[in-house]
Amino acid sequence: MPGNEYNLPANDRRTNELTALLQVSQTMVSSFDIDRNMRKAMRILSEGLGLNRSFVALVHPETRELRIAAAHGLTRAEVARGIYRIGEGVLGRVVSSGRPMIVPNVGEEPLFLNRTGSRPAKADISFIAVPIVLRGEVLGVLSADRVFGDEAVALDEDVRVLEIVASIIAHAVRLYWTYRSELDTQERLRRELRKRYSLPNIIGDSDAMQEVFRIVTKVAASQATVLLRGESGTGKELIAHALHYQGNRPKGPFVAVNCAALPENLLEAELFGYDKGAFTGAVGSKQGRFELARGGTIFLDEIGDVSAGLQAKLLRVLQERTFERLGGTKTLTTDARIVSATNRDLEAMVQANEFREDLYWRLNVVPVFLPALRQRREDLPLLIEHFFERFCQLAGRDVRLSPEAMRLLMRYQWPGNIRELENTVQRLVVLADDREIGPGELPMHILMHDLPDEPSGGGVSLTDEVEALERRRLVTALRKHAHVQAKAARELGLTARQLGYKMHKYGLETGL
Repeated sequence: MPGNEYNLPANDRRTNELTALLQVSQTMVSSFDIDRNMRKAMRILSEGLGLNRSFVALVHPETRELRIAAAHGLTRAEVARGIYRIGEGVLGRVVSSGRPMIVPNVGEEPLFLNRTGSRPAKADISFIAVPIVLRGEVLGVLSADRVFGDEAVALDEDVRVLEIVASIIAHAVRLYWTYRSELDTQERLRRELRKRYSLPNIIGDSDAMQEVFRIVTKVAASQATVLLRGESGTGKELIAHALHYQGNRPKGPFVAVNCAALPENLLEAELFGYDKGAFTGAVGSKQGRFELARGGTIFLDEIGDVSAGLQAKLLRVLQERTFERLGGTKTLTTDARIVSATNRDLEAMVQANEFREDLYWRLNVVPVFLPALRQRREDLPLLIEHFFERFCQLAGRDVRLSPEAMRLLMRYQWPGNIRELENTVQRLVVLADDREIGPGELPMHILMHDLPDEPSGGGVSLTDEVEALERRRLVTALRKHAHVQAKAARELGLTARQLGYKMHKYGLETGL
């Protein structure tokens, strides 16, 4: 008969209690499957202490309803019916009061709802319910039945045991909720990153960028090694992120290393890690980037700046996917996808014996050439609009470019590519005095920039060339004399009225 094993001398009962509590404690920390752990704990209470139909009901964080989360001795249908409002019945009262409740005989207690329908006779059964509390917050209720008889155990002993179990469950539940919250946050951030680095979110309607998107779309889902080529500031790291998040391992890590930012010995330690004692100051072991990137992508930026000695070690990783930490003897492996980038002429470096040819061919499996901004001028208006929207939102401002200022930005060559354009737009938004940004607020090097290098008669009119020269002379003189127009006019051989006319013509009245 259930409960007989509990009708024992006091010493034997205490031994059973301690054994059950130890088993419950071990079960609740055995895994992050909280439901499975709680069901096993309820079974331990039943089989070890005779506490039958035990279950855990938790307060739902949104609906604030009390729902059975894990049980032993109840069917699935009975568990599904176990829903209570705070303050309703015995369980609801326990939650609202934060104190245990004992029902010596459920058949004589009107507060006992028997909502699960698991006790049709409602006779010869005592019911105990204790709150699951952590730092003053009631998370739920732990309850159990005791079949009573002439030799029934004192119910206050059951309350004491259940309160200890409830405390163990409370810590496990809070830890699990924190764990789930972190997982949900990670998944939300991962979805945001995947959306941010999706190809439709990368601006580029030009034919050159459409070709980049075509290649990236095809190669993203593969494990092929990719080499990103292009000038500095063309968005190579953005494409590397897209390759990772649009591939088949977006949940894995994305690890970026700037190979030009560290000396050779530090770069080697960063890439491969080191063991304790590998060098002075190595008081412990450290994982390298290739280890950290397992299951994901490692992005080797500025790969053309790697020294000859390190090139040989990188070649082995690409060929064998194996390496050793500095000072270590254990061979480690990595399955990280390798994406590299450079703005250097690797072919010329190979010819000059500055870059290993075998490493070059290992890296250059799928080359992707990113065009310079001057080679995709049709994308300039979209990029400028995008950066203006972003920085206006960040700064809480509403500014726009005048047509003349836009024309000057469109004619500039942008040697720093997208990075220079982004920084320029941010500076214009932050420093703008009025809602409309005129030519006079553009940086000096943009105002003084000549037309694109083309011979006369190559599509650029003589009038445009003369205006460019005249504008540059005006800007230089005004800057030189701190915008004192009388002095600038004297240097240029103009009258004050002539200077004022030309300043108005080129939108220079607002200052430089």
